[in-house]
Amino acid sequence: MDIFEKCFSFTRADEVKAAGLYPYFHAIEENEGPVVFIEGKKMVMAGSNNYLGLTADPRVRDAAHKSIDKYGTGCSGSRYLTGTLDLHNILEERLAKFLGVEAVLLFSTGYQTALGVISTLVQKGEYIVSDKENHACIMNGAMLAKGGFAEFKRYKHNDMEDLEKVLSSLPTHVGKLIVTDGVFSVSGEIVNLPDLVAVAHKYGARVLVDDAHSVGVIGKGGRGTPSYYNLVKETDLVMGTFSKTFASLGGFVGGAERVINYLKHTSPAIIFSASPTPASCAATLAALDILEEKPELVDKLIANADYMRKGFKELGFKIVEYPTAIVPVIVGEVELAFLCWRKLFDKGVFVNAFIPPGVPPNMSMMRTSYMATHEKEHLDFILEAFSEVGKELGLI
Repeated sequence: MDIFEKCFSFTRADEVKAAGLYPYFHAIEENEGPVVFIEGKKMVMAGSNNYLGLTADPRVRDAAHKSIDKYGTGCSGSRYLTGTLDLHNILEERLAKFLGVEAVLLFSTGYQTALGVISTLVQKGEYIVSDKENHACIMNGAMLAKGGFAEFKRYKHNDMEDLEKVLSSLPTHVGKLIVTDGVFSVSGEIVNLPDLVAVAHKYGARVLVDDAHSVGVIGKGGRGTPSYYNLVKETDLVMGTFSKTFASLGGFVGGAERVINYLKHTSPAIIFSASPTPASCAATLAALDILEEKPELVDKLIANADYMRKGFKELGFKIVEYPTAIVPVIVGEVELAFLCWRKLFDKGVFVNAFIPPGVPPNMSMMRTSYMATHEKEHLDFILEAFSEVGKELGLI
């Protein structure tokens, strides 16, 4: 059989496009944070991970512009050779101080961070133990390690009893790395880190938390999941991304200096990949400056999300409820989700349609997410659109 046969027979996306219900790959033509322009139409954005709204902040934009004037547009090499700028070193030091860890290492994307860290640390005969609902980057990092003959086990979502069951079945004197999302990207649920850390210590396992959706959202001054639980010292490694709170592109891992030093000199994702661009680093540094100067932005973000949780419930919608920036509205069937997305889009609200296998069967949702820069008029506009569409489709 031709290896391309699967490509030619894949028509599902074409069918949804033909029905006018396709919710993906819509180009943003202009971005002002809470308001964007798509297909020439002004939209209120309720689906971005731009949690503090800093992608449109003049200070962040200006920092990116100035870095290009000074360093050019790219680094033209890996960190290992000619691709290290003083900006990389400064950002690593600043992030380490912010997160309360000994050292930080930058990667070119958040996705690449998970691949580079997990596949380098967990080697032949050692174990990765992963939450079943972890982000795809973690799953693929684990599969990459498995290709190097590491072992890969999963436990039921946020179920510490099942985690202990898995760990208790493993050989005693073998390395083990538990990997979990801090805030799970689909539901906004926060990991039960206190119990996870306790189980990890009991069985001699190390802990890696992916805080992609946590930094700038929860914890003291937006310092993420370990800070949220006051477990910074007990959490071995934390990784994250610059593409959300930090209004840029790139990733990082933080932890003990000896561990970071090992990754710096052995991870193929560092050695064989071009380093983060000057503009990416400068924008991230500017965003970090703002977060440190204005921690109240985190409070505004959560207040906005709380306002929407309350509003959706009062309207009669079924939501998934956790104290983060993500507020999923349950729709049900896939076809209904596509239709709901289209009607919201036509009313000037952009959200994300999540369907299986990204969510369980019959749990398709409008995954809404909020920014510190949303004002009450934006939030009320979103609620009004949901109210009208919900009544039209019999959801409320």
